[in-house]
Amino acid sequence: MENLYTNIKSRDLFLRAVKVLPTGIPGHLGPVQSQFIPTSAFPFYAERAEGSHFWDLDGNRYIDYMCAYGPNVLGYNNEAVEAAAREQAAKGNCMPLPGRIQVDLAEKLVNTIEIADWAFFLKNGGDATTFALMTARAATGRTKVIRIEGGYHGVAPWTQGPGAAGVLETDLKENLMAPWNDAEAVESLMDAHRNRVAAFIATPYDHRIFADNQLPAPGYWQRIRELCDKHGVVLIIDDVRAGFRLSMKGSAHYFGFKPDLACYCKALANGHNISAVVGRESLRSAASRVFFTGSYWSSAVPMAAALACLGELERLKGPELMISLGEKVTAGLKTAAEKEGIDLVISGVPSMFYMRIANDDSLMMQQEFCAQCALRGVFFVSHHNHFLNCSLTDDDIAQTLETAARAFKAVAEKYPENLKK
Repeated sequence: MENLYTNIKSRDLFLRAVKVLPTGIPGHLGPVQSQFIPTSAFPFYAERAEGSHFWDLDGNRYIDYMCAYGPNVLGYNNEAVEAAAREQAAKGNCMPLPGRIQVDLAEKLVNTIEIADWAFFLKNGGDATTFALMTARAATGRTKVIRIEGGYHGVAPWTQGPGAAGVLETDLKENLMAPWNDAEAVESLMDAHRNRVAAFIATPYDHRIFADNQLPAPGYWQRIRELCDKHGVVLIIDDVRAGFRLSMKGSAHYFGFKPDLACYCKALANGHNISAVVGRESLRSAASRVFFTGSYWSSAVPMAAALACLGELERLKGPELMISLGEKVTAGLKTAAEKEGIDLVISGVPSMFYMRIANDDSLMMQQEFCAQCALRGVFFVSHHNHFLNCSLTDDDIAQTLETAARAFKAVAEKYPENLKK
């Protein structure tokens, strides 16, 4: 009989949390909006993390394929990053003036990312996308933004959908929506709203939740670049999620085009709180006119961590390493699923793969698979892309695939009517 994990201490702490925090755990990490379904199979709280693993309050260890939703790119508590952070903390973090490290980091980004002539630092991915849009509006004097249907760019009101709590119709009135991979639809919107579109914003490939991820069609980005140039529209890439997992030069470089602005956050500092927008020279003046700041945005410790993180990613050839690790993981998962008559669909880039079980039209089998893995120490979620980090070992992968085989078997036993014949 297998010894499956239990999460008693997580449940006990959650009972305290609901008394003092909205929904107990606010946002997408909590049981109300989570992807941890069924919630009985997942822990609610983490105690510590190291490398590619984290431990919950009950002492259960998990191989982590969410990587804190992306920030863990080198491995938790990476020594090079933490040493740089400690060294800077000893000198000062939040000070009345920015430190030298701000210039050092800006120079590093300009020398690393293909299109970068300057950099601007913020705290969250949503800060970066909002600053980029404001810069585009400042540069063009226009108001409208073309977005991709189903695309995610943070939680600022303009990024959300109709009917979202606290969001007004006026917050959304300048948004124009186009399907992914449909350059003709984008062209039609630019023609219909000539001289009123400030920006086109999209992720480098379509990695929305609840759907197979889609790479750009051949020539798609090159056509979008042509349309933006023709209509004087600023092309913004939201590289918050994919940045430095495809290419150190930027995901746009990976797909062969050049945006005007690019937004970074998750993998920038291996978990330290910082984001950045980089841009072309032509937008430097507009960016300098946008007032966008906060009390902690010049804090030096995250900048030191980011500088060290970028150095380690370069040393390890991080994007190539994570893609290679992802290929091993996804190939093994598909093989294990096939043995049980389960059709596992893998999409996206291997360093940031999305998976779903296609045997039925619901998420029930997928949720059961992720739950069975969690109960055995491998952390997948049911309807979000997953992340690889550079610390994942061959032993981790072997244990992952052994656990997945048991989980697929449990799914097959529960849903025999849905299996491939």
